[in-house]
Amino acid sequence: MINAGDTAWVLASSALVLFMTPGLALFYGGMVRRKNFLSVLMQCFILMCVVTLQWVLIGYSLSFGPDVGGGFIGDLSWAGLRGVGMVPSEHYATTVPHLAFMIFQCMFAVITPGLIIGAFAERIKFSGYLVLMLLWSTLVYDPVCHWVWSADGWLAHLHLMDFAGGTVVHINAGVAALVMALLIGKRVGYKNQPFTPHNLPLVVVGTGILWFGWFGFNAGSALAANGLAANAFVTTNVAGAAAGLAWTLIEWRHNGAPTMLGAATGAIAGLAAVTPACGFVGPMAAIVIGVMASVLGFLAVAYLKPRLGYDDSLDVFGVHGIGGMWGTLATGIFAQAAIGGTDGLLFGNPRQLLIQLAGVAATVVYSGVLTFVLYKAVDALIGMRVQEDSEVMGLDISQHREAGYTVLE
Repeated sequence: MINAGDTAWVLASSALVLFMTPGLALFYGGMVRRKNFLSVLMQCFILMCVVTLQWVLIGYSLSFGPDVGGGFIGDLSWAGLRGVGMVPSEHYATTVPHLAFMIFQCMFAVITPGLIIGAFAERIKFSGYLVLMLLWSTLVYDPVCHWVWSADGWLAHLHLMDFAGGTVVHINAGVAALVMALLIGKRVGYKNQPFTPHNLPLVVVGTGILWFGWFGFNAGSALAANGLAANAFVTTNVAGAAAGLAWTLIEWRHNGAPTMLGAATGAIAGLAAVTPACGFVGPMAAIVIGVMASVLGFLAVAYLKPRLGYDDSLDVFGVHGIGGMWGTLATGIFAQAAIGGTDGLLFGNPRQLLIQLAGVAATVVYSGVLTFVLYKAVDALIGMRVQEDSEVMGLDISQHREAGYTVLE
C-alpha cells in the first residue's frame, strides 16, 4: 500500500536532486572564464529538458524495465511510461507510486551527464554536445543503471552495494570525462595563460546548492522516510564536512594558503565518495571516507593531471571519478549489515570488497570504451570542438549569440 510519508519524502527528494543541476551550473559556471559562463549554464539547463524527455520515452524502460537477457539492459515494454502509474511497482519502492520512483530516478539521469561538462568546458560545439549527451545517456548511463539498480541487473545479482550512485553516477561520469578531455584536446593557451575562476562567490553558491540537494540524492535513495534515510542523511553531511576540511588543510600545507575553491572542491569530493556508502556505513566511517576522498582527489588534481598532461578543465575525473572509485571500494570495507546491506571487509566479509572491485572495473571499462566510440562517431558526423577563433571569442557569443554579463554604458 502507498505510504503518504514515504511518498512525500521521495517527491521532495526528487525536487532536491533536480535543484542540483542548476546548482551544478553555478558551481561549474563560476569556475570558467567570464566569456564562457553562459555556455555552461546552457549545457546544464538543456539536460533538464532533453534527458527528461529521453527518460520518459525510453530511458526509464531501458534502465528499470524487464530484462532483455543477461542483466545488461531492459526492454521497451515501459516506453512512454506505459504501465507506469499511480500504484506501487512490485519491484521498486513498494510504498510509493511507481511514477514517484520513476521521477526520482529521472533526476539522477539528468545530472549524471551534467557532471561531464566540466571536463570539456570552454571548447565544445553545442550541437555536437547535444547529440553526444543524448547518445551517452541512452547507451552508457541506462545500461549501467540497469546493471546496478534494476532487480534483474547482473551487478545487482552479484550483490554490488551502491546506495546512491558511486558506479552509476560518479565513476560513470568521471571516466567519461577523462576520455572526452583526452579526445577534445587542451584549451587554446593552456599552460601559457591563466585560467582562473571568474566568479568564486557563484562557485560557493553552487556548492551550497549541491550539498543541499545531495540530501535528496543520498537520503532519498532509502525510498522511504525511515531510519535508513536518517543514516544516509547524517553520513552524507559528515563526509562532506570532513572532506572540505581535509582538502583545505592539505592545500594550506602544500600551497601555503587555504582557498575557498579548495574547500568547495573538497566538500564535493567527499559527497561524491560517500554516495555509494551512505546507506551502509556509520558516521565514523563516513569521516574516513571523506578525508581519504580529499587526499586521493588532491593527489589526482595536483600530481596525476600535470604528469599525464590532460586538460580536464574543472577536474571532473579527479573529484568524481576518483571519489566514486574510492567510495565504492570503501563501501566494501566499512559496510555494516546492522545498518544496511551486508558486512564489509572490516566486519568479516572480504568477498564484498572483491564484488565492489568488480563493479568499479566493469563501469570503468564500459564507460571508457563506449564514450570513446560515441565521441569519435559524433565528431566524424558533426564535429565536437569549435574553431579556434570561436574558442578565443568565447562560447557565449560564438555558440549562443548572447552573453552571461551585459555591461551598461
